Amino acid sequence: MNECQQLAITQFGQPSVLVMQTVEVPQLSDGEVLVKVAYAGVNPIDVKTRAGLGWAAQQNKENLPWVPGYDISGEVVAVGAGVASLELGDAVSGFVGFPLQGGGYSEYMVADADALSRVDTDNVSLIEAAALPLAGQTAWQSLNKAKVSVGDQVLILAGAGGVGHIAIQLAVARGATVVASCSADNVDFVSKLGAIALDYRLAPLNEQIAKVDVLIDLMGGDVGMAALECVKSGGRVVTVPTITADAVCERARELGLEAEGMLVSPSLEQNNAMMAMLKAGTLQLYIAAQYRLCDGAQAHQQIESGHTRGKIVLSVGV
Repeated sequence: MNECQQLAITQFGQPSVLVMQTVEVPQLSDGEVLVKVAYAGVNPIDVKTRAGLGWAAQQNKENLPWVPGYDISGEVVAVGAGVASLELGDAVSGFVGFPLQGGGYSEYMVADADALSRVDTDNVSLIEAAALPLAGQTAWQSLNKAKVSVGDQVLILAGAGGVGHIAIQLAVARGATVVASCSADNVDFVSKLGAIALDYRLAPLNEQIAKVDVLIDLMGGDVGMAALECVKSGGRVVTVPTITADAVCERARELGLEAEGMLVSPSLEQNNAMMAMLKAGTLQLYIAAQYRLCDGAQAHQQIESGHTRGKIVLSVGV
């Protein structure tokens, strides 16, 4: 266990810049554990960073090769001094290394013990546990920021995606009425999650629904801009894609809406709460595909297609 394989960004560009590398297994510091990674989640931020877009890319441009990945699940195989919350052999998952460290696309990863949830593998699979953290906490925090509560009418863009399909379920659990945009192929999928599904190709969204209280914009850009027309005067908008957040928020305010961008912040409490929902069967995670670590470029290509239902994961140590 002296060396491990990683998938690293060697330069910014197309998926082909992702290359396998061999490094020494990292050493532990106080309060940390070493995780033998079973699965790593793949998220749009990984793809944008690889392409050289966004803050994480700019901050790491002098640190290449750099290993992406913020979602992991696996087994604790070493425990640093001062760790009381976890033990050798524990199954864990977490949202780690965000935003600058990354490191999830690796056979072994060091993480703060306080950042990891225990996984009850009798009820929650490790693949689900790796797919949940970043997308789940993005969904949770976007609803919190928008103050979604009982009786609200909420429009969620990209309802079939990784964040979207979780956000629908969490909003419904709060007592909101949810409508969500998706392609025709995903209408049944989104409907079964508890939302009114809108095929965005049929007509502009504002022609398909009455105005809503809240917009959760998971698309940004021109799509996010157009969806502002669906929100009541004085309504609330949370836009998640950071690259277009300023422009979307500026336009929203011109229309008399409350608007904020957001950057997700890792929360062990939220991860534990959603892990409990998975265990209870009140939250469902859809895994669209899993790829071997060495095939991570294909996973990025799938994300870039813009038509991924649910989550994509890398199979690392299973």
